Amino acid sequence: MFDEVLAERRIQRNQEAFMAVATPCFYPDVFEWVQNLPPISQWKANSMSICICSTTSLQPSLNLSVAKSLESPSLSFSIIADYSYSISLWTSKPFKISSKSTSLLNENAISDLLINFIEDVLKYAPNKLCNLSLKLPKLDSISNFKDIFNFAFFTLSLLVCIYEVPAGLRSGCLISLKNQLTGCQSRVASRQLMKHLGSNLEEQWMRSLNLAITNWIVELQAAHRLLKTPSPLFSYALSQFGLWKVHLYCPVIAMDVESSSNPLTDERLLFSLNYHQLEGVIQFNYNVTIEDRWVKLMINTDNIRCDIVQLVNDNLMNERGVGVDEKHFPSRISLHVTPTLQTSIISVSVSKSSDNPPVEIGLEKTMEGSFDPPNSFLGLKVSTGETMTMSLRPWKFEQSVYGYSAILNWFLHDSNDGKEVISSKPSKFTLLNPKAWFKDRYTSAHRPFTRQGGVVFAGDEYGEKVWWKIDKNAIGRTMAWEIRGLIWLTYLPNKHRTFYNETRRLEFREILHLKIA
Repeated sequence: MFDEVLAERRIQRNQEAFMAVATPCFYPDVFEWVQNLPPISQWKANSMSICICSTTSLQPSLNLSVAKSLESPSLSFSIIADYSYSISLWTSKPFKISSKSTSLLNENAISDLLINFIEDVLKYAPNKLCNLSLKLPKLDSISNFKDIFNFAFFTLSLLVCIYEVPAGLRSGCLISLKNQLTGCQSRVASRQLMKHLGSNLEEQWMRSLNLAITNWIVELQAAHRLLKTPSPLFSYALSQFGLWKVHLYCPVIAMDVESSSNPLTDERLLFSLNYHQLEGVIQFNYNVTIEDRWVKLMINTDNIRCDIVQLVNDNLMNERGVGVDEKHFPSRISLHVTPTLQTSIISVSVSKSSDNPPVEIGLEKTMEGSFDPPNSFLGLKVSTGETMTMSLRPWKFEQSVYGYSAILNWFLHDSNDGKEVISSKPSKFTLLNPKAWFKDRYTSAHRPFTRQGGVVFAGDEYGEKVWWKIDKNAIGRTMAWEIRGLIWLTYLPNKHRTFYNETRRLEFREILHLKIA
């Protein structure tokens, strides 16, 4: 009996191995194909193409095609849907053919083609930036130019697929492109491309991408389909010049719903809530000090920023939504900073566990005279009263320790009753009360957010330190530190009359490396 079970398992493993070979995960190296294009004289037709993705052998495919111009010595690239006839979905600008180089395109032309990919991705952004010229370093100065080239092309292909590809071909190709873009190699390339683009173009790039992803998720939800969307969270980290930094982007629609009051049937409100993204920046200052018997690593808050940014323009938000004032707001931020290898850690210390609000207590006495019945002891009544006022700040900051992890928490509280927003359920009367603190929350003089609806926690106010004592045997080694973050966004009605409310949550993890020296 045992031998039969082993034989059955062996057959099952062989079948799984056969299926893995029969349905390979194929992603073309577009850069290598472009670089090795033969001279025009060797072409057998006016165009050449490579398959980007294909669902099955019986279905049409999505191809990258290059065609020569019949009027001038130039060529152009196109993304086409290859049916019985070809449908052009995207076309590049024309590129001159090099007569001096042995290859069809020289380095400058290939670099220009990459810039063409990037510029056309940026054109999908809701608010296009002006007067920003895109310049990239020379090819020989970019170590992994091929990966960056392929990543930019497949990102453009994803956007073209979402917006332009016919429905019969779109679903299968989106899954293939999703798998390509969420792979480890693409994620490394994406971070390096963002570094070359700079912060302003990076934000425009992510708004282009996340607007497309939001549209895709809306389409899937309308069809009652569930699918893990591509890159619901994009984040990266860096450690240099005494600064730890984590930058992240996530469409609000891709965040997990932690709680909601009831199903949202208001289509206009749903549009307003869906078409936003979370943009966050986590920055810590760090300092390494070598003491006589140990090494001390100290970090303190430099800047924590969370913004809720529109993915469509104001006109569309007012036309299809309920206006620009209805959106989520940050209600809690939790950061866990942990050394991944803890054999050299001696201790961790925090500087603040709780911020107690100031309380003012006053005693008020009053005396009242009156005519009382004859059997009363005195004809004079004395009454005393005590009044207490409490000053509550909307954001409460706390630090705690779990093992060798330092935990930093920011909680948003209702300044009227002191309740924590994320864990309390507002009553219907509160939601309709025009004087509630979350009404006019972006214009009120006592608003807990910036005018744009985000929050900024700066070092001058939340700069309390956290420090670890480390064994001196760690000197000269590079240690890894994990920053795990949890961000909660809550929606409560601002100007729109509704009882709907919800809270969404996002989790991210990044590793930072620090040399102990």
